[in-house]
Amino acid sequence: MARAAATNLKLLHPDWEHVFFDDDDVLRFMAAEFPEYQMIFDSFLRPIQRFDFFRYLAVFRLGGFYFDLDVFLSEPLTPLLDQSCVFPFEELSLSRFLRRRYGIDWEIGNYAFGAAPGNAFLESVIQNCVEAQRDPHWVRPMMAGIPRIFHSDFRVLNTTGPGLVTRTLMENPELIADVTVLFPDDVCDSDNWHQFGNYGVHLMDGSWRTEGSLLRRRLARWWEVRLLSKFMPVSRRLGPRRNVYPGGEELA
Repeated sequence: MARAAATNLKLLHPDWEHVFFDDDDVLRFMAAEFPEYQMIFDSFLRPIQRFDFFRYLAVFRLGGFYFDLDVFLSEPLTPLLDQSCVFPFEELSLSRFLRRRYGIDWEIGNYAFGAAPGNAFLESVIQNCVEAQRDPHWVRPMMAGIPRIFHSDFRVLNTTGPGLVTRTLMENPELIADVTVLFPDDVCDSDNWHQFGNYGVHLMDGSWRTEGSLLRRRLARWWEVRLLSKFMPVSRRLGPRRNVYPGGEELA
């Protein structure tokens, strides 16, 4: 799958520079470009957290687009080159903190994104990754309502993943105007989730979430579906469309 995804990107963008980082390349990049973050990078407990942190640093330094190797595009990204920062809509959120504190019922994804070098929003994402690692209390509000048995996966999502990126966006309203979120026509239709706008789709290989017993994974899925069904009536009342600016009624 990874080779096919890389080929897909190259065929659609033959004149672009394509850079692939293996594990050794990531370590060399960290040592050369961000030695000040080496201790933070090494301190993450799970490999996916290190990979998340690296992708923000790489795009912040180099600019361009990042893609997981389970993302397939259907058309070139040329129309997005005029944007200073682009992130995809991920899905409706299970986070009580995001819903109650910021009045949003959605999250943005980090499986694919693009930005100019030195982008201010990515810089804020990086700083929040550092803060989340240094101060467990910073993460605690995002973990509210999550059963302890599922904390491991959600801690990843809320310290380096979509939860953290979405929280960062809401914490920095002065940066919102410079971030383009690729919302679908109907955010309440799960068939529209995990798509990079109209440009492609994320196949959700999700290998990092295969840890733990089959029973725990099934319980987690059952809990997520049950909680989403509780939140869905509120989201449907808000209508099918969203924009980046929060507001309107408080979400339950």
